[in-house]
Amino acid sequence: MKSSRAKSSKKKKTSKFSFKKFVLLLFLAVIIGVAVFLILPSNFYVHRALLHLMPKIDQYTIFKNRVVRADDPQPWNFASNVEDKTIAPEFEPDFTKYQTVAFLVVQHKQVIFEQYWDNYSPLSLSNSFSMSKSIISLLVGCAISDGYIKSVDQPVHDFLPEWTGFEGKTLTIKDLLTMSAGVDWEESHSSLFSKTTEAYYGRDLWKLTQTEKLIEEPGVRFNYQSGVSQMLAFLLQKATGKNISTYASEKIWTPIHAESDALWSLDKKDGMEKAYCCFNSNARDFARLGQLILNKGSWDDIPIVDSSYINEATTPATWLQYYPKLLDGKTVSPTSQPCTFFGYQFWLADYRGMKITYLRGILGQYIIVIPDLDAVIVRLGKKCDTEYNVDQNYPKDLETWINAGLEVINR
Repeated sequence: MKSSRAKSSKKKKTSKFSFKKFVLLLFLAVIIGVAVFLILPSNFYVHRALLHLMPKIDQYTIFKNRVVRADDPQPWNFASNVEDKTIAPEFEPDFTKYQTVAFLVVQHKQVIFEQYWDNYSPLSLSNSFSMSKSIISLLVGCAISDGYIKSVDQPVHDFLPEWTGFEGKTLTIKDLLTMSAGVDWEESHSSLFSKTTEAYYGRDLWKLTQTEKLIEEPGVRFNYQSGVSQMLAFLLQKATGKNISTYASEKIWTPIHAESDALWSLDKKDGMEKAYCCFNSNARDFARLGQLILNKGSWDDIPIVDSSYINEATTPATWLQYYPKLLDGKTVSPTSQPCTFFGYQFWLADYRGMKITYLRGILGQYIIVIPDLDAVIVRLGKKCDTEYNVDQNYPKDLETWINAGLEVINR
């Protein structure tokens, strides 16, 4: 009897030991599997994304960068009382809530307001994020004037034979400019495995864009996709024979007399510009882009970008269908409406009776152009509103920056 109990006890101990051993081995296997997954070259971006998490405005230091040279710098003119002005008290809570680092207002070609927070200064670099898409659009206009591109109606496959069209409908440069390419690109910065996350943290933008497949007729539906802007950049590079930063310096940054060199982040050393994002500059020089739009493409009466292109670029692509969506991507209504808020990589809004053109980045980067007031407003910061104006497709904080700028102008 005693011997039987001893054997039973021994079996229980062996069974318990085996289970613990199994759990330990399983845990080690998972750890090793994850480690192997992360060190694979194709998954490099996952490791980077887990390390740095969501994009930040000062992350240019973790990337290789190419200089966009400012070879003819000239300072802004400043209003005599610009140093005496501060943000009106009613706007301070939102400026704090959305972690604003710079706010600048230009009117009649002079800076009338400038303020910085969180140790930022006129020389501090900050990521433009998607405002850089509008720079790519301006460069397309320059390439047309230079004869590298025939027109916005030219087929994409003339430069990038990988993309011909869908079911007989040719993919054109205009389709890329208006975000109506009809490709399968998931636009998400919060998803670890989205193409947008891989584009930001990855090392091979060309390989990634090759995964874009045409899945619907182009030129029909507005669908905002960063990968489409990156395709435009590859097209520009092929058409001009120059890297994007060099062409931007020659055609835009130097002619508008930017005061400081900018940095355009690359996917790898000597690689490709993250053209859909990641143009790093300061509030004063960002304002020059707004002034260029306000001047219809000219600077000091010298044409930089053809005015007819600027007019087209800042006219809504109303022939496109837009299905209003909430921030989480859920469609508000199955019924489409005309796209009244987007042109050639530029955002458009009707606000307080004014037609406004603006550039926009994911963390609340804005260059706001108000022709009725001959004014430009620049806001840089770390957060934007999660609530949207669904019909005009803009984050509600846009209204704060416009209203704060109007208060300065009307003071």
